[in-house]
Amino acid sequence: MITGMPHRSRLSILLLDLPPEHHAASSAFWAGATGRRDSPDPADEKWASLGSFADGWHVEIQRTGQGTPPRWHVDIETDDIPAEVARLESIGAKRHRDMGSFWQMTDPAGLVFCVVGIQTGEEFDRYAVTWP
Repeated sequence: MITGMPHRSRLSILLLDLPPEHHAASSAFWAGATGRRDSPDPADEKWASLGSFADGWHVEIQRTGQGTPPRWHVDIETDDIPAEVARLESIGAKRHRDMGSFWQMTDPAGLVFCVVGIQTGEEFDRYAVTWP
């Protein structure tokens, strides 16, 4: 249900989902391909960042669990998760899994993406779209 209150969102993060057996080689490859160092998150061993690219677009590396295929997925960050989930459902997305603080969804072709809270600060303010 769309609340009727304006909210903002933006496509902000491209995540490399890498299971343990592919994590080291793929992380090294994408660091080399982009000319960036993969900077591990000191607070969470499952995360590393390749940093911010054009228009504040971030590329992050996520170590997933066994059985998850290597894949890309995107995060849409928003200042109102329920409103953004409802907006995306109205144009064809489906809720896949409630992750507690964010939603994992699929597009009409079944591609996974997540709707998350604001993660990029000033970049969110600069590049977010306002939805009625």
